[in-house]
Amino acid sequence: MRAMTSTEQAPEVRRRKVFYLPGYDPFPPRRYREMYRREGRKQAELSGYGLKVAGLPGGIAWQVDFRDGAREVVTQIEVLVWSDLVQASMTGNVLRSYAALVRTAWIYLASGALWRLTRLRKGPVLAALYPVVALLAQLLLALGAGVLCLQLVPVPWLDLLLAVGVFALVLEAGYRADRWLYAHYLMRDYAYAAGLGGAYPPELRARLSGFADRLAEAARGEVDEVLLVGHSSGAYLGVTVLAELLRAGRLESGVTVGFLSLGHVTPMVSALPQATELRGDLAVLGHQSRVFWLDVTAPGDGCAFALCDPVAVSGMARADQTGPRIISARFSETLAPETWAKLRWRFYRLHFQYLHAFDRPGDYDYFQITAGPLRLKDRFEARAPSPSVLRRRVVA
Repeated sequence: MRAMTSTEQAPEVRRRKVFYLPGYDPFPPRRYREMYRREGRKQAELSGYGLKVAGLPGGIAWQVDFRDGAREVVTQIEVLVWSDLVQASMTGNVLRSYAALVRTAWIYLASGALWRLTRLRKGPVLAALYPVVALLAQLLLALGAGVLCLQLVPVPWLDLLLAVGVFALVLEAGYRADRWLYAHYLMRDYAYAAGLGGAYPPELRARLSGFADRLAEAARGEVDEVLLVGHSSGAYLGVTVLAELLRAGRLESGVTVGFLSLGHVTPMVSALPQATELRGDLAVLGHQSRVFWLDVTAPGDGCAFALCDPVAVSGMARADQTGPRIISARFSETLAPETWAKLRWRFYRLHFQYLHAFDRPGDYDYFQITAGPLRLKDRFEARAPSPSVLRRRVVA
């Protein structure tokens, strides 16, 4: 079975509201707006439709005017902002990163979560180990430089002062080079998610309830579809937002609501012992028919749990499971050979490819989905899941 194309009959969207929920990113909303503008222009040229992007007052939203022949769609896209919480968690010095390393490693090792995660895709587990290895390598390099000073400087006390100074300088140099290495950044990411053993920090939990209010308000508005897009850790945060609304019956009436999760890392949190709320939310969203849930990953994305059913691997599947519909973005096929060759080892960039233009997009076209004339459900309800979906439970 295949996805419905834009030429087949389905109720058409004229107005849409999209909420974009980022992952653990310290970037302001304008970064996502400019990415959408740049990549949308590329995709429109490749695919033969019109796409115009204009910023809206307030700085957290933009309007997209889509045209494909006689079809015209107006979409407003709003970023659900929690970058201030990310920035706050990233404050501090080098020592805070190493404290986070010790604490986070202990949580994953002592709980057995790390060993269980190795039964799924190896890529994201290796990605999780990368900042540990990188930070330990920097520490060993700094220690080596300090010991060398002790051996080369014959003056008592001066050798020790120089050794301590060089040790600190090497660690600081690694910290400043993180714009290229991402070791400290990723360490803070994992530490924030695992800090309470998988439970949400209170400030984040309150923010998610605010996001739920925004979606509920939009679902009562005069649009044809409300679409929530969650990327990376924003994917599992989106699960919690929608589950809160479904439990409270706040989506029982109103417009069509869809959920598009991209590059999810859900098991990194759901496998932790205190992630009971997230696991319960997965059970709610995975067994309902009000919200159509499409999950998109790609084996080429080493930072995501590609083609892993987030409900099933978290131990929440039942016989009546309704979602998500899991498909692959198939980077090696949907990107031109020269593009794939350029990007395949740029792991962080590939993790964001879902939000970019594709040379040969097939049925996954991010800009058609978020701004085109078909609802998410109409576009993908008839689409068969990708083969090789993993549903192996990893939660003890």
